[in-house]
This record gives sequence, C-alpha cells and structure tokens, in this order.
Amino acid sequence: MPYTDRNLAHAVHPDRGVMHFAEADTMRERLIVGLDLPTLREAEKAVRELEGTVSFYKIGYQLAFAGGLEFARELASGGTKVFLDMKLLDIDNTVAKGVENIVRMGVTMLTLHAYPKAMKAAVEAAKGSDLCLLGVTVLTSMDEQDMIDAGYEYDPHTLVLRRSEQALHAGMGGIVCSAEEAEAVRRIVGPDLAVVTPGIRPAGSDHGDQKRVVTPAQAIRNGSSHLVVARPIVAAPDRRAAAEAILAEMQSA
Repeated sequence: MPYTDRNLAHAVHPDRGVMHFAEADTMRERLIVGLDLPTLREAEKAVRELEGTVSFYKIGYQLAFAGGLEFARELASGGTKVFLDMKLLDIDNTVAKGVENIVRMGVTMLTLHAYPKAMKAAVEAAKGSDLCLLGVTVLTSMDEQDMIDAGYEYDPHTLVLRRSEQALHAGMGGIVCSAEEAEAVRRIVGPDLAVVTPGIRPAGSDHGDQKRVVTPAQAIRNGSSHLVVARPIVAAPDRRAAAEAILAEMQSA
C-alpha cells in the first residue's frame, strides 16, 4: 500500500528515549542561518554582523572542511545554538562513534540521513544527552525526476512521509524536509518533534538549485518549527536587514 497521510495518521508513538524538541518560543530562536561560506573568516564576519538578531547557525560541509568544526565548538561553548549539518550515513558502529564525539561538542542539532538502522544507532549513542537528532528525508534540491534517476520507487512527498514515520519510531528528535511537506509531517510526528525546513526563499528571491521551496510565512503556517535560511541572508548586501525582514515575515504568519 502506498504511503499516505491516512496510512500514517494513527502511527504508534513509542518512548523515543531522546529529548522531545518543542517549538521554540520566539521567531528568533526558530530562524537558523546557514553559514554556507568558503572561509572561517567570512563566517566569523557574518556572525558578528548578525549578533543580536540571530542566535542559531547551521554549519555544513563547506565550512566544516575549512575549520568549521572547531568554530561550531566555539560557538556552542559560548552559548550560541549550532545546527551541525553533516548528514551522517554509514555502518551502525561508525555512525554511533561519530555521534558520541559530536555530543561532546555541545551542538544543539545534528543531521543524519533517515535510514532506519543509522537512526537507531545514532539515537542509542546520543541517549542521555541534549543533542537533537534530525532525520534528513528528501533533499529540497530533488524533485520527482531526481528520485526516479536515483532509483527510488517513491515520489518525494511519499518518501518524506515514509521516512518521517521511521524517524519517529527510531526515537529521533526531529525531521528535515521541505516546508511543502511540513504540514503532513507534523500530523505524523505530533507537536513535540522538530520539523526543520531548508529551501526557504522570500517571495521574489532566486531559487538557485532549490526545487521544493516555500516562503518563510508559509513555512511557519505549514507547521515548521525551525527555518534554515542561508543564501538569502549571507549573500545579502545587508545581512542584518535581510535577517530582520525574514523574522518579520515569520512573525506575520
């Protein structure tokens, strides 16, 4: 039977064994700025420019391989929230050992691909910590043709729902998906888990390589707990003004 909202609406919610990540209280806590920048110096500059406006940053591959992991540790030790976007996927033992070390970094969120065995290994490794583990469902740069080319039998929406249910049962702290799917995912995972949505673009902005995009206001209305925004802020001439405009749009929703 294909996965639908009806199939999943009554999924059993086992004891997840990890923190329940309730929605943040303010829009400032719900905006995650992606430091998708080529050098540590530029990332540090962006953080200085956004100080007082932004309190949560994403560090992914680009910056991680330019000193970003130590920068993540420094930000976390200073009380800034860090979303470490590593999209882990490997054999169970390797995933578990990686998560154990990441827990010691003090970051707030960590991504791994939402494969059941990898998620279960990560949850066990993070047990007792405050690390929120996020299952990446389907990248926002992928559409139905991309899924076919990759050999999947599901369209993006269907696979997102399937992986959301698997993440819930594995005990994950949240889901990463397009805001297009956030409303359906929220019905599956309930009110407490994080629903983190990249691919956010203010109206009229360039979509770049993103295909399943949503505006900040619509993402909030759809049930996203956190919005990940990179280029519309870090590539803006005035980063603080760009962040404030997005926060205002989020608040309007």
